[in-house]
Amino acid sequence: MRMYDMRQKEVINIKDGRRFGFIADIEIDEKCGKIKKIIIPGCGKILGVFGREKEYCIPWCDIKQIGDDIILVDIDIEKISGDNK
Repeated sequence: MRMYDMRQKEVINIKDGRRFGFIADIEIDEKCGKIKKIIIPGCGKILGVFGREKEYCIPWCDIKQIGDDIILVDIDIEKISGDNK
């Protein structure tokens, strides 16, 4: 799957139904070349530039399903909210 394809899918938490939004970036482990985290801008952020600095960093291991239109994650919001850069 290409990064462009992943950015077109909305990320939804299966724990509480929360809609996080769309992936803005990913973090890759340079040593093994695997995706470590997906990064989703917080509310009010436009194109990853304007708005708040808050973002959601969701570990790859917490992704449960990647479908045609959505990515389902299983995460506690307290674990990923805040300035996780």
